[in-house]
Amino acid sequence: MPNLYFVLPHWLYWGTLIVFPLIAIYLVNRQLQRGVPRGPSVFIAYMFWLFAGFMGLHRFYLKSRWGFAFVPVFLALLYVNGLIGDRREDVSRTRAAVETSHIEISRARISPNETATPEATERLAKATAAGKDAEAQFKVEEQRLDDTYGYSRWLAILMAAMMVVDAILLPGLVRRTAAREASESQIELAEIPDIPAQGTGEDPAKEVHTWLTDKIEWVNVRTGEFVAYWAVISVFVYYYEVIARYAFNSPTNWVHESMFLMYGMQYMLAGAYAYREDQHVRVDVFYTKFSPRGKAMADIFTSIFFFIFIGVMFWTSWRFAADSVANGERSFTEWQVQYWPIKLMMPIGAGLLLLQGVAKLIKDIVFLTRGRA
Repeated sequence: MPNLYFVLPHWLYWGTLIVFPLIAIYLVNRQLQRGVPRGPSVFIAYMFWLFAGFMGLHRFYLKSRWGFAFVPVFLALLYVNGLIGDRREDVSRTRAAVETSHIEISRARISPNETATPEATERLAKATAAGKDAEAQFKVEEQRLDDTYGYSRWLAILMAAMMVVDAILLPGLVRRTAAREASESQIELAEIPDIPAQGTGEDPAKEVHTWLTDKIEWVNVRTGEFVAYWAVISVFVYYYEVIARYAFNSPTNWVHESMFLMYGMQYMLAGAYAYREDQHVRVDVFYTKFSPRGKAMADIFTSIFFFIFIGVMFWTSWRFAADSVANGERSFTEWQVQYWPIKLMMPIGAGLLLLQGVAKLIKDIVFLTRGRA
């Protein structure tokens, strides 16, 4: 298999973080308007074909046994790729042996000013014979490496041909599978109730609405939904890393860094959304036993500590980010991605969390005055 020498450009990294969620939100909203999907989807089938077609998962998605035809070809590719690594080591080892034999021959060579003693002649003969053996072994290992590369190329061509054929056949396969499933009896699955985790879903003022709080929560909900789709990006990126590392012997130096930076930004920006949805787990054995009014009063009292913490977090992170922006800070790794956008997400996330805290306080006060949500 050929090596992959790809380093993610910085513009593509930042562009994907912006464009991908927009596309995903559009597709999800369009699907929601059409209703619950029934049967296989051409789009999903092509997604399987693109990212896991070499293992036949697009065929398995369509419940076709022909997917098993891809498995031995893929396993053979992995096996041959492992052999290539072994063959390279053998070539390096025999090349080193040839160089060593040349050194021994030069040392054993009898100069014109010396008398050719039987011992010197025998040493030269042995060094020459060992050199010829080393060169012969080196040529054998080179030929074995070339043969293994040839097997890998033919397997890759076979896999590519199989995937091209299936790319053409996929729409028809999806239509036939959909027609077959439509004729079969469908079992309706019971709806699973949404049960919040222990300590969450306890906010009595969650359903309180005012003009100001609705505006604040609209921003935080949209921000949280936007960055939530970044998790899907990580699936594709880590998938690329696994394939590049184990199928192409081309591990990356940017996948892990790009993803943990992305999740760090997601953590900061999604905090306000999680607070709005009451998904921050409370470690409090008393709060869950309070009445709704008692919970609202407890939230108002503890908001003092919340605003102190968020205020300090916003101020310190803003200074931290401002220094990074002023210096155009980059990472110290080989990838050298810009650090200042990541650090700028810290005060932005703290600001969104501060706004959500204000909205939460207003809703608690309104709840107490109304006596209900």
